[in-house]
Amino acid sequence: MDPFLVLLHSLSASLSTSELTELKFLCQGRVSKKKLERVQYGVDLFTVLLEQNELDREHTGLLREMLASLRRQDLLGRLDHFEAGAAAEASPEERDLHAAFDIICDHVGKDWRRLARQLRVSDAKIDAIEERYPRNLTEQVRESLRVWKSSHKEGPPVPHLLRALRACRLNLVADLIEDEQQARALDSQSGGGTSSSSTVSLTSWNSDRPSSGVPW
Repeated sequence: MDPFLVLLHSLSASLSTSELTELKFLCQGRVSKKKLERVQYGVDLFTVLLEQNELDREHTGLLREMLASLRRQDLLGRLDHFEAGAAAEASPEERDLHAAFDIICDHVGKDWRRLARQLRVSDAKIDAIEERYPRNLTEQVRESLRVWKSSHKEGPPVPHLLRALRACRLNLVADLIEDEQQARALDSQSGGGTSSSSTVSLTSWNSDRPSSGVPW
């Protein structure tokens, strides 16, 4: 079973009724009212977020935000443990790309729209990203990169990102990425493993739901 789905199953099983209600309230701007009304267990909410590409093993920011809102340090610890393992298992190219994404999210700011257009993300998708994350600039940047990555088929992604950044005259950000890559190359004596994507639906867990009491 995919380790990320195992993590979500574990988190879901640890949520109380009141905590699930709080998470549903937090997701009101992301999930339609109709879908939220059908959420009875934590697994239901996680499934919706996976289907909407709001959540996956490579983008756990929303999950971290949700757990932090509950002040559940124990659950945040499980997420930290998963992320540490995922980073160790990722291929060198994946680690470089994730690091580049983090640097871009930290430094590009409002120039993300210009970068997204340079990466050939359509204006319609840019508008949709702004509507989805109206008050979260970091998530706007990260989502635009996710959209680009999902359609990128033009060779290694990091060099492509660097060219786009320099074309937008965001040379400082490009320099930071290159510096970080060089530092990682000097410290890359240990090899990375492979990682798998979350392709299995969480609905496969439904048959194991408890018949009553506390939701997952």
